[in-house]
Amino acid sequence: MAASTLTEVARLAGVSPATASRVLNGSARTPGKDIAERVRQAAESLGYIPNAQAQGLAKSSSGLIGLIVHDIADPYFAAIARGVQEAAREQRRMVLLATTGGGPAEEKEAVAAFAARRADSIVIAGSRSCRDEDRDGNAELAAELDRYCRNGGRVAVVGHPVVGATAPDGYHVVKVPNQELAARLATELAGGWDGDFVIVGGPEGLLTSDDRVRGFQEGLERAGRRRAEVLRSAFNRSGGYDAGLELAARIKAAQSAEGGAAASKLCIFAVNDVMAIGAAAALRSEGLRIPRDAAIAGFDDIETLRDFRPALSTVRLPLEDIGRLATRATGRHAAGGDSEAAGGAPAGDITGEVTLRRSTEAAA
Repeated sequence: MAASTLTEVARLAGVSPATASRVLNGSARTPGKDIAERVRQAAESLGYIPNAQAQGLAKSSSGLIGLIVHDIADPYFAAIARGVQEAAREQRRMVLLATTGGGPAEEKEAVAAFAARRADSIVIAGSRSCRDEDRDGNAELAAELDRYCRNGGRVAVVGHPVVGATAPDGYHVVKVPNQELAARLATELAGGWDGDFVIVGGPEGLLTSDDRVRGFQEGLERAGRRRAEVLRSAFNRSGGYDAGLELAARIKAAQSAEGGAAASKLCIFAVNDVMAIGAAAALRSEGLRIPRDAAIAGFDDIETLRDFRPALSTVRLPLEDIGRLATRATGRHAAGGDSEAAGGAPAGDITGEVTLRRSTEAAA
């Protein structure tokens, strides 16, 4: 059965289509009470479903929030998405989701799609990149976001600003103290660890990874320790696994040369938890045990760690709070890049804490 049209509703109610539209689509210009009631009764009897885009035009608001993440299957992004969804419910708005794989060119396409659907605001979560291969994608993404903000859209980016974006209004950055927290983790680990450290990081130029690598090196320096070697790999579980296989070969060679499991132990810092999980899986696949043969720590404290053994040392970030703050920062109450989120907390006021667990028992 074909859907009823606005014209049919207007005809049944005895009004013009424009009047029916003003009643059903939420325009500020509403007719008299009796006419409005007649239109609503006609719509109900015909089973009319209002057009969301027409409602957005009438109200100057679509009630939509666009959320862009790299991979919704990653527990890091899933936790942020829960926070976005919760804040959207508070604002009686709906969330549209786009996953991009992490490239700025794909993010630009998502922004354009959300803009075409008249999303009131957009939240972007995921590491920014300053790599040469992303230069053109960054420029296109920045231009698309600037255009969106000039037309009244509001944007919140988690972590770092979009490279090259210049919109002065409606643009917010929820800053995460990755460098400071990584430094704190390194200092605490160094206090009880005599062996060497190695960092498993993402590709150079991914700003979140680079911040965490830089911070960990600074923490080691403050503790009077030498800098850690850095292994670069993909910024995901597979990258952690590949790095773990390389480290497993080194550990086993050292054990063979130096006489047993107690020789040449490493403390491995993976710049996110999924990389740490991958590295730990690789060590286990080679017959090595944590923390007997190597200590390991991650970053983020994703929900998956509840079932990970041995319990992983990490830096806890309030991921759902980050999603809530980003969404609230783009609400109608927010005005300007330094506005406050609901409840009076600054939009960028994110803290975290070092959490040492059994995976670094020998290093604690």
